[in-house]
Amino acid sequence: MGRTVKSHHHITFDCTYQVVFCPKYRRKVLVNGVDARLKDLLKDKARELQSDILEMEIMPDQVHLLIQCDPQFGIHRVVKQLKGYSSHVLRQEFPSLKRRLPSLWTNSYFVATVGVVQVDVVTRYIEDQKGQ
Repeated sequence: MGRTVKSHHHITFDCTYQVVFCPKYRRKVLVNGVDARLKDLLKDKARELQSDILEMEIMPDQVHLLIQCDPQFGIHRVVKQLKGYSSHVLRQEFPSLKRRLPSLWTNSYFVATVGVVQVDVVTRYIEDQKGQ
């Protein structure tokens, strides 16, 4: 995978992040259609935020993303928006999530910057998550 540089408003950037977040209490609730719906919601919201999800894997108890975003907007705001939007919609569409959890996501998440050399390695890592 080569370098993808974006540009707008007098800024050129290549900001790629690995992000991992989990449901509250690490409950295995991202199954039985919740996972597929979550993928769609995250893709739609990322597009709205002018961010790109390069790779995504939904596990029963965690979400792995490789995401590019504008440094002016910031990865924290992107993650906050993705989690807030997906929680709101999923809890409306899947009432069992409301009964099992006080909120869908934990407040915390993991984020790491990914350099150009590492992108291939992180991509394979995320792709291989379900095989483990």
